[in-house]
Amino acid sequence: MKNRRNGEITDVELLAAVISVNAPGQAAATQLLHRFGGLRSLLHASNADLLDCDGIGHARLAALRAIPELARRYFEESLPCGETIRSPADTELFLKARMQHLDHELFCCLYLDNRHRVLRFDELFRGTIDGTSVYPREVVKEALSVNAAAVILAHNHPSGVAEPSQADERITRRLKSALELVDIRLLDHLIVGEGKATSLASRGLL
Repeated sequence: MKNRRNGEITDVELLAAVISVNAPGQAAATQLLHRFGGLRSLLHASNADLLDCDGIGHARLAALRAIPELARRYFEESLPCGETIRSPADTELFLKARMQHLDHELFCCLYLDNRHRVLRFDELFRGTIDGTSVYPREVVKEALSVNAAAVILAHNHPSGVAEPSQADERITRRLKSALELVDIRLLDHLIVGEGKATSLASRGLL
């Protein structure tokens, strides 16, 4: 659980503000965070486990379920269609909001025009890169269908570790070669972990 730092609001206070505005709300928030070990584990808990907690009924359950969804939608709006990507940080915020909370691996593509404006974001393959085939022809087909000039690849590691594996590097090279055949640039491949994303471009792996 985070402690107060430089006057910022604590996790307990944030959670209490969502489930209640009075002192019992802070007590309930403290108990919830202690029981689940933090906000992330709390917000990933099952409905049954949450409803088993004292003071959590269906109304508070709905409030808890709304927290990550509101955050996801907030950061999604940082890169709406037609918006120009201004910096790698824009892309990282967007992708972390979409992917870091997932308990399964998801392989996605962000398609851009020649001015790096967002054309579309696609969730293409679900599973692990080792266990689920990532087909370069599907990526190329979708990129051509939106007349993309560039592509950013991304997938998450449910383990929370954002380090690229050898399989990640291999599929990146295959996709880069396939896209180059139709004059589409692969700008980056980001591995999304817990609170962090690693850029293969910044590692010199593209």
